[in-house]
Amino acid sequence: MTAISLSPDIVIPGSILEYSPCDTGIIGRTENGCFKLTVYSANIIRVQVSRAGNFAANPYSVVSQPVKGLHGFSENQDHILFSTAAVSVFIQKSNFALTFKNKNGEILNEDVPAFGINWLGTEVSCYKKLRRWEKFIGLGEKTGGLNRYGQAYVNWNTDHFSYGIEDDPLYISIPFYIGLHHHLVYGIFFDNTHKTVFNFGASNNHYAYFSAEDGDMDYYFFQGDTVSDIITGYTDLTGRMELPPLWALGYQQCHYSYFPDKEVMRLAQTFREKDIPADVIYLDIHYMEKFKVFTFDKKNFPDPKSMISTLKSHGFKVVVILDPGIKIEDNYDPYMDGQDKDVFLKYPDGSTYEGPVWPGWCAFPDFTNGNSRKWWTEKMRYYMDLGVDGFWVDMNEPSAWGQFIPNIVQFNYEGAGGSHKKGRNIYGMQMARSSKEGALLHSPQNRAFVLTRSGYSGVQRFAAVWTGDNVASDEHMLAGIRLVNSLGISGMAFSGYDIGGFAGNASAGLFARWIGIAVFSPLFRVHSMINSHDSEPWSYGEEVEEISRNHIKLRYRLLPTIYNAFYKSSLDGLPIAKSLAVDYPFDDLVFHGSYQNQYLFCDSFLVAPVDSHKEIIKIYLPQSEWYHFFDDRKYNGNQEIYFDTPLNYLPVFVKAGSIIFLQGNVAHSGDPHDGILRIHLYKGNGETHQIFYEDDGISNAYKSGKYYLRNIYLNHDYQHLRLETMEGEYQSSYRILKLYFHGFTAQYAEINGKETILSHEDVPFLDKINEYDPFPSGRHPYKYCLAVPCLEINHDHDPIHIQLK
Repeated sequence: MTAISLSPDIVIPGSILEYSPCDTGIIGRTENGCFKLTVYSANIIRVQVSRAGNFAANPYSVVSQPVKGLHGFSENQDHILFSTAAVSVFIQKSNFALTFKNKNGEILNEDVPAFGINWLGTEVSCYKKLRRWEKFIGLGEKTGGLNRYGQAYVNWNTDHFSYGIEDDPLYISIPFYIGLHHHLVYGIFFDNTHKTVFNFGASNNHYAYFSAEDGDMDYYFFQGDTVSDIITGYTDLTGRMELPPLWALGYQQCHYSYFPDKEVMRLAQTFREKDIPADVIYLDIHYMEKFKVFTFDKKNFPDPKSMISTLKSHGFKVVVILDPGIKIEDNYDPYMDGQDKDVFLKYPDGSTYEGPVWPGWCAFPDFTNGNSRKWWTEKMRYYMDLGVDGFWVDMNEPSAWGQFIPNIVQFNYEGAGGSHKKGRNIYGMQMARSSKEGALLHSPQNRAFVLTRSGYSGVQRFAAVWTGDNVASDEHMLAGIRLVNSLGISGMAFSGYDIGGFAGNASAGLFARWIGIAVFSPLFRVHSMINSHDSEPWSYGEEVEEISRNHIKLRYRLLPTIYNAFYKSSLDGLPIAKSLAVDYPFDDLVFHGSYQNQYLFCDSFLVAPVDSHKEIIKIYLPQSEWYHFFDDRKYNGNQEIYFDTPLNYLPVFVKAGSIIFLQGNVAHSGDPHDGILRIHLYKGNGETHQIFYEDDGISNAYKSGKYYLRNIYLNHDYQHLRLETMEGEYQSSYRILKLYFHGFTAQYAEINGKETILSHEDVPFLDKINEYDPFPSGRHPYKYCLAVPCLEINHDHDPIHIQLK
């Protein structure tokens, strides 16, 4: 049969000429190419189509392997049916095109039959039919609204200083999205590192498509019953973050730049003197000698090892910035050694590519070359010997002044070779990988912390990310929330934004509001640029200092809950800051207006962000019942409410049925607490299951059993609580359990059969609640949670059964 030709420039696969089953799928040949479908689980199917006689390797993102024996075949005159227990793929014979259906026969996603997959020159595209009322979420670090419908996006890692809230592209490429329609969900990950475009009905009303400038059509299709199923499947495929060190969840202070060493020490001292908890101080590029990586400026930092040691003694960790540019300079060891070991990016004639960046003209390690990564990891001994705790990987798009690295520059790409067009989007991820491997090489007993600006799908295995050079404005504050939530949908659970804004000057009100929101962000870091307003909490006056102290202390009290959320995310890949679209994907209101900025934090907290200048906002409470976090007032779900929003409070609600953990005040994450674990239980319906997880917070010993884990079950209907036998070999740091029963009316409790009376206690989640009250007396809606029934027991009881009466 003659191939369909839409125009002389467009090529489609054409009719299937032959195919054959294999252990993990099906492989075949069409008139104008070849195809392969591979099973990675009953819910994940890989689709490869190429015009060449073989398929290009994509060695970076996918960590799982194909699975044998999960699929079957049948065929009729028009189609080959390829199916697993969860999904059926109808392969059109006349022109290779696919339709994906669930086990009930409902269409999840389908190609346009005549030109679903096509080539226009080297560009390869896949066109999909738009379903009625279809919505799209994900794609990682993308600006704009929660619903991507009607928009188009480009994946091309870009150093985008002071980006606009609708600008695209930014720093990270995650070519993975989730489609929603007719109460059905599916996901697609297009694994092609060239520049890609995703169009979800922009400038047309019929088709969505994704395309790449070059390479194969290579994508993974995900079936699931829920959005969470899709995210878990995606992170099964591309990997999950490892449990970070506990200190990385605390407050982190950064500025471009803190120097000399006396200023760094004074900064640390001020945090402790002002009773503001903090864990991390960052050193930006001015710590280096003339911005050269693997150096310290001898004038401003004459004894960095001693400085770092002193900071550690006060409970601070030190994170240094790493840029990929290696200054071209005789007698500069990293450059000379890198030349000798042939680790740099090159032109086709073998000469080293040179680009201008902070130190001047630089060479750039080729992080797609295993030998270059090994060289980088060995160089990192310099920092580890000084006692540096973490690494902030910047300028790794890669960035050079002018923003136009020649496309002819060559990348090793694990021996397969490729130009800058193929290697750029993967470069930042591989630098993050090298930095993590370097930290582990020289300190294998401890967990590594790497923060990266650039990355690609799978970067969550190596680093946390932040959303780059944002701006000090309300619009950017809210856009940053959407960016973090979208990253969470896209497998990147550990992410955050520069609190207060990097570029420009935050007002006192903006900083106060932003830091209150950021308490409920996975990464909790303040950062600002050179020649801008100081960004420490005390820099905005006494009122903002007090508000900041209150919020930061709340963050540290919540660390047991946050750490548990990170532990669970390391197992299932689900977000810690979670768009409401994950749990309520077919509630249209979660996509509307300001409601799209609302999110769940640690599964329990509903956070409603608000502009710094607003004193009252409208909030949407989705299905469930909700307790206002700061005063325990209870609200029904499925309603919109108006809420007062003074500067020192944020509308935060706790979902009915939740179990959350708090600790006492500490100065930093390693500071000994009071030994009391405060467990807050919120009355709901049915049964709640929660885990309490603990380990030493810094080493890798948890991987060999040195952890404490306890399953907790609360039957709300029978008011029965049980804490199961502990698991693991770690001794909990908590001696006492203090249980707070929110919404319960019981007066007595039986503890393992022994009756006791419940006491009542005020619960001040924030300190000094009325000191900076912006509302007239009597109007202020926020008070302490008054007279919450509570119960205190020893933590070493094992198991524990509590019956409320």
